[in-house]
Amino acid sequence: MRSMKLSILRLLGLLVVLSVVAAGCSGGTTGGVGNQGGGETPKVSLSGAEFTVGSKEFTEQLILGQIAIQALEARGATVKDETGLPSTGAARRALESGEIDMYWEYTGTGWITHLGHTDPIPDAQEQYEAVAEEDLEKNDIEWLSPAPANNTFALAVRSEAVGILGTRSLSSLGVLSEVRPENVTLCAASEFLNREDGLPGLEKAYGFEIPDDNIVKMEEAQIYKAVDEGDECNYGEVFATDGRVRALDLTLLKDDKDFFPVYNPSLTVNKQVIDENPELAEVFAPITQKLNSEALQDMNVAVDVDGKSEEAVARQFLRENGLL
Repeated sequence: MRSMKLSILRLLGLLVVLSVVAAGCSGGTTGGVGNQGGGETPKVSLSGAEFTVGSKEFTEQLILGQIAIQALEARGATVKDETGLPSTGAARRALESGEIDMYWEYTGTGWITHLGHTDPIPDAQEQYEAVAEEDLEKNDIEWLSPAPANNTFALAVRSEAVGILGTRSLSSLGVLSEVRPENVTLCAASEFLNREDGLPGLEKAYGFEIPDDNIVKMEEAQIYKAVDEGDECNYGEVFATDGRVRALDLTLLKDDKDFFPVYNPSLTVNKQVIDENPELAEVFAPITQKLNSEALQDMNVAVDVDGKSEEAVARQFLRENGLL
């Protein structure tokens, strides 16, 4: 029954996406952040419904949380804001316990961190289907249709140091760690240092190890500036869609062994909440369709570089794409 229900939700999401595309072909236009969009707000009413929306604490998650909150409120729902939870584990525990009803999670994180697999599935659609089916079966967690954006982990280096250090890929970083280990210094958040899809798994996959003395633990928000300045570390753990990668002209090392999983954002929702409000799939299908990597990076830049609030950036995205 669960597999059948998941298939029905997917079919509903697909039908909504097709209807949005058809509407666009008939004259409406949509645009990313910074472009004038068109289209009509989906006529779905959630009047009388109450939801609690969570998120993790970094910029992209706060933006996605606000997108969910504003989309629900625009359709008449009452929403409690519990965004900004301190870690992936905290957000997931809150969802499982019913403290929150939904939050945006990444497919690779679900597969590796929450479900305990060690090998990612390279194909994005297959990865989504696998995590959605298993999480529903084991944990009563629904994964709504995924966004095309891929906010994968990456290691970054300041662009002017690429030639000096001779590293353009993670394999070449492994070579550098053998010949000049003192140059392989890393700034990273504690979560990345302990996740199987973070540094421990990366070191196993590429066959090298960064000494503890070469690792500087810091908050995510501090890593980008530290890498750009190059004083505390030459390399840093970053998110591929983070706007500061572009703003600071950082270079991402190529993951030439495809270690990092695909990290497509998907709204994860408690099954009971979906059972009571099946129209949530219809609300969020056209929203996730617009969340490509460029759109996320633009929104991250607007917050982290331009100083706009997550609420304002989320509202702009929804309005310009005819989703609010």
